[in-house]
Amino acid sequence: MRFTHTCATAAAAAVLTLTGTATAFGAASPAASSDATFLQTIHQANLAEIAAGKDARTHAKSACVKQVADIIVRDHTALDAKGAALAKTKGIAMAKEPTAAQQQQLRDLKPKDGTTAYDTAWLKDQSAGHQQALALIDKELTSGTDSQIQAAAKAARPIVAGHLKMVEGGVCHGPTASASPSPQR
Repeated sequence: MRFTHTCATAAAAAVLTLTGTATAFGAASPAASSDATFLQTIHQANLAEIAAGKDARTHAKSACVKQVADIIVRDHTALDAKGAALAKTKGIAMAKEPTAAQQQQLRDLKPKDGTTAYDTAWLKDQSAGHQQALALIDKELTSGTDSQIQAAAKAARPIVAGHLKMVEGGVCHGPTASASPSPQR
């Protein structure tokens, strides 16, 4: 089964951890388990999105994909900085890199560098992953217990939804399709 997106692995890890069928991040943190897992999972997804966006800026063929990649890098960098700062205040350990599966997904695009096939695969990955990320955010909003982490999820939701609009269905709709504002600094 082909892995569809960087966020999808993060979401899957969170679901497995939240359901108790796997331990994705090791020891429990001071924050509620599902809240901590959410922050950790979103952090790794952000790292993966930043890496995928930087890769697309270099290897995508279309200007539209490159523009969307720029927005994704900008937004996920800002979101990740806020999430990492929040995690630090809560004593939640954060990974230093995307998961192995997320890294492999990016490597899987390499043979397609500079082609329309790269753009198509990248967009499909982004579309599927942003759908998964929204589901993960929505789960945190409905079942999370830490009000600060829930507030971070609520703030991230329109940004992730805006990214989805730009790549929905694996088609580049460009930055004008985005409803996401820049994350506030």
